Amino acid sequence: MNVIFFGPPAAGKGTQAKIIQERYGLQQLSTGDMLREEVASGSDLGRKAKLIMDRGELVSDEIVIEMIAKRIDSPECAKGVIFDGFPRTVAQAEALQEMLSKRGQAIDIVMELDVDQDRIIERMEKRAAEEERSDDNIEALKKRLQQYNDYSAQVLPHYRSRGNVPVIDGNQQVEGVTAQIEEVLQVKLPS
Repeated sequence: MNVIFFGPPAAGKGTQAKIIQERYGLQQLSTGDMLREEVASGSDLGRKAKLIMDRGELVSDEIVIEMIAKRIDSPECAKGVIFDGFPRTVAQAEALQEMLSKRGQAIDIVMELDVDQDRIIERMEKRAAEEERSDDNIEALKKRLQQYNDYSAQVLPHYRSRGNVPVIDGNQQVEGVTAQIEEVLQVKLPS
């Protein structure tokens, strides 16, 4: 089963992906983490990505999809994956679908974690204090929220036009959000 979590920064996508990974064996795929791992490994793909990143440019969709394909083909992803923060464009969504189709797979569920802006700011401030993340400040948050709003305005309608995109109330405590996600997953999971 392949799942996509959409949601603004601090919506809880990463937290929920880790919980679902632990409970169901679906692997969380964060393209940023994967890029850093490829670069650190010194693989051909990592070297290509590093050259682009060192120039301050964005890694092409082609390289990102190749990296995802490599991971999906690994035994750890046999039960499926959770995409966290990807795709960010309709072109990426289409390339992802094409790559999955070649493997006899598809995106099975797309969920949107909806969180009030006040709650997001609260979470960012807490996370900044606990994890000392330099990207968790109000100015960075506003920029990241705008980026999310821009890409989700394009990509979410793309997925909605292909089927239901359940909205998860991300304002609840972690356990409540997890319960909603599991309710959606139960419909799709094989018995």
